[in-house]
Parts: sequence; structure tokens; C-alpha cells
Amino acid sequence: MPLTLYYHPFASFCQKVLIALYENGTPFEPRRIDLGDPASRAELAAVWPLAKFPVLRDAERNVVIPESSLIIDYLGRHYPGPHALIPADPEEAMRVHLWDRLFDNYVAPHVTKIVTDHFRPEGRHDPEGVEQAKALIAQTYALIERDLPPGGWACGDTFTLADCAAAPALFYANIAVPFAQHPKITAYYERLCARPSFARVIDEARPYRRNFPLAWPASYA
Repeated sequence: MPLTLYYHPFASFCQKVLIALYENGTPFEPRRIDLGDPASRAELAAVWPLAKFPVLRDAERNVVIPESSLIIDYLGRHYPGPHALIPADPEEAMRVHLWDRLFDNYVAPHVTKIVTDHFRPEGRHDPEGVEQAKALIAQTYALIERDLPPGGWACGDTFTLADCAAAPALFYANIAVPFAQHPKITAYYERLCARPSFARVIDEARPYRRNFPLAWPASYA
């Protein structure tokens, strides 16, 4: 099997890649990395010295690809499946990439800011930074609510890279900054959760929920 994915099932950017792999039934060897374990971290660093996941190694082509969006683009070019997650049309692809960047840059990292503040030692919390992160997420929700199609997926009728990014970002963001007051986002998120690829990702991450510092909503069964 030429493809090896270095990842953790609870990490949102890793989940994004897993959704893409599951969508197309792409075979790969999973290598679960625990960054808190020195040996596991060293295994990842040997492949990608920055020791950030996800990372895809393609033994057949002798290449290493970091970063979730780059990995999904690489898979589409070299290991295409039945679902093209990035459209061939340049204008459509630009829109998909825009939504992908929206979730990756304006939702996911701000959720991380809120969550990691809970792990800071006493006296080193950043309440102002947390409030700023929440405000930025709320501002992004308003933009998403405005521009989301009333049905289907982020960029229309086809499930794309944008939806791979949206699913885990919204999963965690809804815990930190609930979006129940946004009906289009709520309906879209329900469609994402019903997608078999994301449902599988949620199930595989379930054993690690005990390590999450925020309270799980009752709807997250």
C-alpha cells in the first residue's frame, strides 16, 4: 500500500483528510500519532520535521505532503476516485478553495485558541484573546449564513473539498460558539453529519472525547 497517513483521529485537520479518503474509498495505511508520546512524535518528525499533522507519505512516488488541503489536492491528481473534490473548472475550483480557506483560517484556528486556553496554567489564561476568537467565529458565521446555498453543499450540489473542511470545523466550533441561531448553517451541518464519510470520522474520534475540555452538547450523542 503506497499511501501512509500520519494523523490523530480527534484532530480536525486530520479529520478533513480522512473524509476525503473515505469519500473515494482510497486505500491507505493509518499511522496514529500521539504528540504527547516522544517516540510517536519522533516517528512523525522523521517524516516531516515540523511534527505537525496530517502528513501523507506516498512511497510509490517518494514524496511527503503536509497540510490538509494540499493532501486532498494531491489525492485528486494522483489517486482520483469517483468523487472529484476539487472541480476541474477553474472558476468553480476557486470558489471551492475560497470556502476551504474560510473554514480553515477563520473558524478552526479560533476554536483551537478557545480550547487551548483551558490547558494554560493558572495565571496565564488569555480571556481577551478568547473573547476575540469567539467574536471572529461569530462574524464568520454571519458570512457563512449569508452565502450558503439553501440546500446541498457549500458550493452547490456537489460534495467538495470545502465540505471536507467545513464538517470538522463546524463540529468543534458549535461546541465553543453554538450556531443554533443560524438556520442555514444548522441545516447544512445536519447534512454533513448524515454524510457517511463524516459519520465514520465522528465515530472513530469518539473514544478521545474525554480529553476535550469543553462540555459536550446533548445533541452530540
